[in-house]
Amino acid sequence: MHQTVTTIKRRDLCHEHVPMDVNAYLTGYVDGEGCFCVSINRSQRHRFGWEIRPSFSVSQNSDRAEVLEMLQKHFGCGSIRPDRSDRTLKYEVRSIRDLVERVIPHFEQFPLLSGKRRDFDRFAQICRLMFDRQHLREEGFSQIVHLVSEMNSSGIRKYSWDEIKI
Repeated sequence: MHQTVTTIKRRDLCHEHVPMDVNAYLTGYVDGEGCFCVSINRSQRHRFGWEIRPSFSVSQNSDRAEVLEMLQKHFGCGSIRPDRSDRTLKYEVRSIRDLVERVIPHFEQFPLLSGKRRDFDRFAQICRLMFDRQHLREEGFSQIVHLVSEMNSSGIRKYSWDEIKI
């Protein structure tokens, strides 16, 4: 296993340099605290009347913001913002290009170990279909909706799958 030395600025850390495999650490952290999500909302502006928005996010209390900063620096994209719903900070990537070129390759090289891996695999398929503009074709849109329906089964849905039709 490749060991990397990285500097982590933490108030409660005794050592300035901590040897670790940062890639594995970030994957493990995301496995516990991250989310690969695809929302579908009504939209007059979009071809089939629905907007598809993939996002990768990690939420954390503000006293542990350094992990979110590590993720942002590691991926070289995304933003950190307050999440009013639960008073945490959220690191989030929504750009399809950044998801396909930066985020997804990381988790393919350093895979998630929990059941979240299934959601990630579908998420990666959806992002690649969208990157290839397949969501603008009827068949591609339907394929994406089907893949989304198989993700995050415990999540709350605003619309039933029967409502999301073209």
